[in-house]
Amino acid sequence: MDKKIISTGAFLGMIAIILGAFGAHALKKVLSMEELSTFETGVRYQMYHAFFLLFIGMINDLSQKAKKIIYNLVLFGVLLFSGSIYVLATNSLTSFDFKVIGFITPIGGLLLILAWVVLLLHFIKKKA
Repeated sequence: MDKKIISTGAFLGMIAIILGAFGAHALKKVLSMEELSTFETGVRYQMYHAFFLLFIGMINDLSQKAKKIIYNLVLFGVLLFSGSIYVLATNSLTSFDFKVIGFITPIGGLLLILAWVVLLLHFIKKKA
């Protein structure tokens, strides 16, 4: 499980860097400053959670069950939160109105928060 978690963290980090560079160079010419800022928020949170997965994969004090729960929450959280932010920020570039899927952004955010809650509760419950 640790290899999968670390590999996913590395992959999400790599994609965040690619999307960040894409936003800073290619999208800078076609998006408003507000849209670009929104896109960068998606990149930033994706990178935070890539690091979070790397951390989760490397710590030994966490049960495999907790790691699996955190992994799934982060993976689906990033897909829903950052993914929806990417399409909402670039909505003006497409003919489809992605605002209809805007409700999934807070769901993704909730999943990310829950991943941190699982980590916190694990260490609160852990005996000294």
